[in-house]
Amino acid sequence: MVGACVQWLTGMGFALVAVPALALLLGPSQGVALANCAAGVISAVGLVGGWRRVRLTAMVPLVVASACAVPVGTWVAAQLPRPVLLVGMGLLVTLAVLLVMRGLRVSALTGPKGAVAAGAAGGFMNASAGLGGPPLSLYAMNADWTVHEFVPNAQFYGIVVNAFSIAANGVPQLGATGWAIAVAAMVLGAVIGKVLAACVPDGRARQLVLLLALAGGLSTLAKGVGVL
Repeated sequence: MVGACVQWLTGMGFALVAVPALALLLGPSQGVALANCAAGVISAVGLVGGWRRVRLTAMVPLVVASACAVPVGTWVAAQLPRPVLLVGMGLLVTLAVLLVMRGLRVSALTGPKGAVAAGAAGGFMNASAGLGGPPLSLYAMNADWTVHEFVPNAQFYGIVVNAFSIAANGVPQLGATGWAIAVAAMVLGAVIGKVLAACVPDGRARQLVLLLALAGGLSTLAKGVGVL
């Protein structure tokens, strides 16, 4: 619910906020699989009104590179024990949040080579930890995309990379009750997010998302270290 709320409130942040909690509640494998499904659905719904603004030429190297990297991420995650996965997820979330907070600019993340690097990193991170967004955010920042450009292209990317991740990781085994709760929570979160979007400034909402994600990343890291 919180992940869907912040996604509708700011256009970003579902995975950053939801993955640490889902990994702790369901375990890394099932948590990532559910995050992939939910993020893909949210991206598809969000793209309904903005698909004409997708820059397909710019997105091709990103999505092709991500598709190639997804199997690698799935394989790596399958080889690691649960405590190591929790530590890895916690570190990835924390690092991603800190990089986005700092607005890191890297010359290597520009042009076609930068798109391939960002896409490959996003595909690997999405399949292994449910976190495909931060590399795309850093690429868009270094390519000087506006928010108007970023949102529909990020949603298109989210549909593609999560579809490949679901194909590689499978669908989580939640049962009818679990799926009903997940869907209801996402719908409620979306409604709350749309209401809050009318009264919460963008800058403050974005800061809240990053702080929630940072807290989740540190909590997951601490849990993983505690059970090593």
